Amino acid sequence: MVDRRTFIAASLLACVGLRTATAQNVPNSAGSQPPRLKAPALACDSHHHIYDARFPVSPHWRGGRPDGATVADYRLLMAKLGIARHVVVQPSTYGSDNRCLLDALAQFGAQARGIVVIDDDVDAAQLKEMDQLGVRGVRVNFLSPQSWGVTTVERLRRTAERIAPLGWHVQILMSGAQIAQHEAVLAALPVPVVIDHLGRIPQPDGLDHPGAQAILRLLAKGNTWIKLSEPYADTLQGPPDYPDTSLLARTYLQAAPHRTLWGSDWPHPTEKIKPDDAVLFDLLAAWTADPAVRHQILVSNPAALFGFT
Repeated sequence: MVDRRTFIAASLLACVGLRTATAQNVPNSAGSQPPRLKAPALACDSHHHIYDARFPVSPHWRGGRPDGATVADYRLLMAKLGIARHVVVQPSTYGSDNRCLLDALAQFGAQARGIVVIDDDVDAAQLKEMDQLGVRGVRVNFLSPQSWGVTTVERLRRTAERIAPLGWHVQILMSGAQIAQHEAVLAALPVPVVIDHLGRIPQPDGLDHPGAQAILRLLAKGNTWIKLSEPYADTLQGPPDYPDTSLLARTYLQAAPHRTLWGSDWPHPTEKIKPDDAVLFDLLAAWTADPAVRHQILVSNPAALFGFT
């Protein structure tokens, strides 16, 4: 039988969100060992997806749906990384049908938040219901096929204006070239802007690319956030250190440590060979040696942006 002191100690640890990372075999994640880097209490994975065969793929989507990416599967990744909080992002697979994501939020509870995709005709009552379930933003994707066709900056503006009264943010997926082209539009939006996946800056241009320079200017203006995620997407130098894309991560982090986020991008839908999420998590130690800054990235910043309490 567990004695009273042990029970109280365990309960207190659970209350503050301290999780001990454990070895786990996780679908869509290579390796089984936990990270070397210990996650702080209430650490947040600010970008992952959920796919569930109970929900139909959008008619516009031709890429199929990955298996092994349900709520139960993601909980295994939480155990592997020692993550307590997380943000579910709507994939293009489901278009603007957010039922899978909202179902996941209901299963996960108060330690999860969501980023949806919306149509222009979504009504205020639907948005309010999403807000009550933990939705805190809308993703506007300029790269992947969308159920409405081509995404335009006009749609981005309409979305930002629609969600501004809720206190939500827009999360954009653009190429580096698109970010450079639409820098002025992004700077003028009436809501916070979160840039996905290091800005998708092509290599070997890296920091010399106009998109990277635009991101640094946007970060300096104070209304833009950047997700340190998908270092594998544009790398030419590859794992485990991703030196080229890691340079972007370190530079963004130095520019705006209070507006950077870390995300796994599990189940890594763009990758045929799945990365080891423990290795991706350990990159944080290479991007900053300061535990206080890592605490910002993993705890304080997501708490501020996504409204965790």
